[in-house]
Amino acid sequence: MRSRVGASSAIIRRLALGEFQSAISTALTMEYADVLSRPGIAPGYSTAEIDRFIDSICSVSLEARIYFRWRPFLPDPKDDLVFECAMASSATHIVTHNLKDFRGLDRFGVSVVTPSEFLRILGI
Repeated sequence: MRSRVGASSAIIRRLALGEFQSAISTALTMEYADVLSRPGIAPGYSTAEIDRFIDSICSVSLEARIYFRWRPFLPDPKDDLVFECAMASSATHIVTHNLKDFRGLDRFGVSVVTPSEFLRILGI
């Protein structure tokens, strides 16, 4: 939501088109809502627009039900929410600009890639 151009925006558009499957958990949805509502994170978007954006992500994503907590595992406890969602949904990739805080997940079969790298994996 910070930019309408670039790899992250392209991924959101491709998700809406059903070009790949994403996963979301309740805890991760709440974290996204919290982060996006912080001043300066999504400038130019109203609370209602942020809510609609999150709703649209949820509507096209697999609901990952967390039955096992992996916390604490990563340096940032909020990143553990992403890791748990990936594990619960058998995800093959985590797409993030924050590669350094997700090191070591390859041993669980999860590749951590940037948005640009993910687009290349999708063949775009």
